[in-house]
Amino acid sequence: MSLQGKHILVGISGGIAAYKIPELIRSLVKVGAEVRVTTTRHALEFVTELTLQTVSGSRVYSDVFAAINEHATEHISLPDWCDAMIVAPATANVLCKMAAGIADDALTTTICSCAARKPIVVAPAMNDKMWENPAMQNAVTTIRQWENVTVVEPAEGPLACGTSGKGRMREIDELQEALEYALTPKTLSGKHVLITAGGTQEKIDPVRFISNYSTGKMGIALAHACARRGADVTLVCGAVSALLINPFGTIHRIDALSAQSMYEACTVVWPKADIAILCAAVADFTPVDTADQKIKKQEGQTELSLRLTTTHDIAKTLGETKRDDQILVGFALETEHEKENALRKLERKHLDAIILNSLRDQGAGFGADTNIVTIMQSNGTVTSLPLQSKSVISEGILKALFS
Repeated sequence: MSLQGKHILVGISGGIAAYKIPELIRSLVKVGAEVRVTTTRHALEFVTELTLQTVSGSRVYSDVFAAINEHATEHISLPDWCDAMIVAPATANVLCKMAAGIADDALTTTICSCAARKPIVVAPAMNDKMWENPAMQNAVTTIRQWENVTVVEPAEGPLACGTSGKGRMREIDELQEALEYALTPKTLSGKHVLITAGGTQEKIDPVRFISNYSTGKMGIALAHACARRGADVTLVCGAVSALLINPFGTIHRIDALSAQSMYEACTVVWPKADIAILCAAVADFTPVDTADQKIKKQEGQTELSLRLTTTHDIAKTLGETKRDDQILVGFALETEHEKENALRKLERKHLDAIILNSLRDQGAGFGADTNIVTIMQSNGTVTSLPLQSKSVISEGILKALFS
């Protein structure tokens, strides 16, 4: 779910983490969202109204009775306008008011009006002792029961008071992911999805390995997209450089650097999965022998030969054991005869669909933030997706396969 064109209402309460919110607003605007802001009066002790107005491009609603309000009932018009609201930081005071339905300032009256109609993301931030307070936990439990509310639990780490514990507001990318999650229909709810990502590393000796240029960006984007749709995701990772954002803990990561360890992980998970999307760049060959010590160049040596053997074909293995109620999706990165090679792979490995991309397409392939793909299904359906971010491409793949 892209946030482009979405109307996002940002609610800020009076906690030290409020200083981070201009960066959240800037990030939302950067991806094409339109943002408006409402605050408590205390929030403006931590971040200025001028700053919020500058980064959002809109007037800030902080006073129910201010003469400059665009509407006399701003707390009604803003929920009417927005697609989703995020309350960040959500202090102990605001959370308890929210649970009790108290509406006594600009922010809480807006929350009260929004709560029954629009998705709300709540990002608590406070001292760990306040977070552990039974009254606070009761309030959070109450709020979690509301169908349209998503609570992003605070993280553990250093706190403003100088101690360390659970109470830090989640990072900006996690809050943005939570908004996308809140706005995405849960079409994969109840499904277990296995995804592989990244390149494998086949050891030659303790300091060298054979690998490829995969960064894992496409596989991780697919894991995010499946999680947003409500799936329980198992992500088997080779070597990856892309950031995994997992604010709700619904993505379970298994690190498997070699082709053999990835094969073992996938064959364990597959019988319990409903869907597998094999996006990793798995080595076709691995050294027959791995040296225990670093291989040293000898005096006068000009060549070194390595004996390689084939690795297990993960897609073929899963395809041969696939049940009728399972869906298996593969990837094909080709440099020549792209469609012919991909279709042969689709049939030979008993796949339900294969995602083809080509290194000859500028902006596609290893390391790029964008991709161009053709989705070929076993039923003959073909869907082409033009150059877009890998996040948008992942949504397009899921729409084509599971809409």
